[in-house]
Amino acid sequence: MARTGERRRFFRIDDEVNLFYKKIDEKSMTEVSHISDNILGNCSLSAALEVISQESASLLYRLERTYPDIADYLKLIENKIDLLAQAYMMQSGQFKEKDSRNANLSAAGLAFDSEEELQEGDYLEIKMLLVSCLAIIVTYGKVIYCKKNHSNDSQYPYIVGVDYVNMKDQDREVLIKHVVRRQLQQIRDKKEISSKF
Repeated sequence: MARTGERRRFFRIDDEVNLFYKKIDEKSMTEVSHISDNILGNCSLSAALEVISQESASLLYRLERTYPDIADYLKLIENKIDLLAQAYMMQSGQFKEKDSRNANLSAAGLAFDSEEELQEGDYLEIKMLLVSCLAIIVTYGKVIYCKKNHSNDSQYPYIVGVDYVNMKDQDREVLIKHVVRRQLQQIRDKKEISSKF
């Protein structure tokens, strides 16, 4: 479990994610295969594809300078793969576009809009789809707070804060890269907006 000081070392961003969770008991988190192998396999594949995509970005950048036509072609292929991955995930029934919710993400934990009140100390099994990069992360978490949502959102009257527990290193790496990339994108968007005025 991440300590408060440790949590502050990670960047945090506000983002839109598809998030599913269910309450579990603490004992379930130590069982070897509590989450089904099939789900874990799909999530590991998704995380692995995201890592490969990050690694290929620097190669693509170098190709753009020398062989711009080849680089453009490879970008088109990558876009096709992304569309196929998105279609597969939406058809699998695990994630739907309408199930997106606001979340505050870091590599140590998350806060998310919730339809139900959870208790501090509750343990959760969490599945989330990072919409912008189509990576699926499956992990456990421990509720560290649950408070009223003051945005008057009738669908999500609570905000729940969770520390990740036993997150796989591969998934944490994908999450860190996603958070950093989204933070840079948000900074660029703010600069573009301020430059227009």
